[in-house]
Amino acid sequence: MIEEVEVVDEQGRLRQAFLPGERPLTVYLDKRELVTLMTLGGAPEALVLGYLRNQRLVESVEDIAAIQVDWETESAAVTTRTGVDRIEARTARRVVTTGCGQGTVFGSLLDDVDNIRLPDDATLDQETLYGIVDTIRLQQSVYKQAGSVHGCALFRGRELLMFIEDVGRHNAVDAIAGLMWLEGMSGADKVFYTTGRLTSEMVIKGAQMGIPFLLSRSGVTQMGYQMARRVNLALFARCTGRHFLLYTGRERFRHQLPEQATA
Repeated sequence: MIEEVEVVDEQGRLRQAFLPGERPLTVYLDKRELVTLMTLGGAPEALVLGYLRNQRLVESVEDIAAIQVDWETESAAVTTRTGVDRIEARTARRVVTTGCGQGTVFGSLLDDVDNIRLPDDATLDQETLYGIVDTIRLQQSVYKQAGSVHGCALFRGRELLMFIEDVGRHNAVDAIAGLMWLEGMSGADKVFYTTGRLTSEMVIKGAQMGIPFLLSRSGVTQMGYQMARRVNLALFARCTGRHFLLYTGRERFRHQLPEQATA
């Protein structure tokens, strides 16, 4: 997964550096070529399953008969039990996104945003947010050793449930979506953290997973902001140390006032 190479620094000295691996994985859905994902390859089955879920191509995990990953041919063959209804029409329109490592969504996703319903009573308090950020800071990761990857994590309160890294943040979120699907896990009481920016695609995927809170150490795009407002999802960006910016979903957040912190 990690390769050691020789580099030259700014003073002309030879040093060792580490590079995260990156491999293409072409997904075939019922023998139809669907997409090629660039990935670290740490959880390929979960990645493929989550991709199909987040692209709304498969309605239930029970619809999947098998996923066979073959790294010699760099392919993942997915077999469904009854086929995918209107597969040609549903995959014909693609939208190019700002996402690294993936970069497209099928257009029908954007049409379904207003059908998403997140729990109205889900709230997050400030100390829990700080606990999440601190847990991520201490998490052992490929990024700390080699950089050049994104990480995503799923929390219940301050409890870290899943942590996935990949070359693109969309791969990491898809892998977590796949694992949640396999375990029948609801997103209603969860918080999702990503190292990448919160774009419209990230917001849509988080909402589809039923998660009302998205946190990032990076920023928010204009369309990500608009999408979050449409689905009543709370967006927290620039989350580092004790700093954060809350963009949407203010009613979901419980601030801790300075006098409460020192009480």
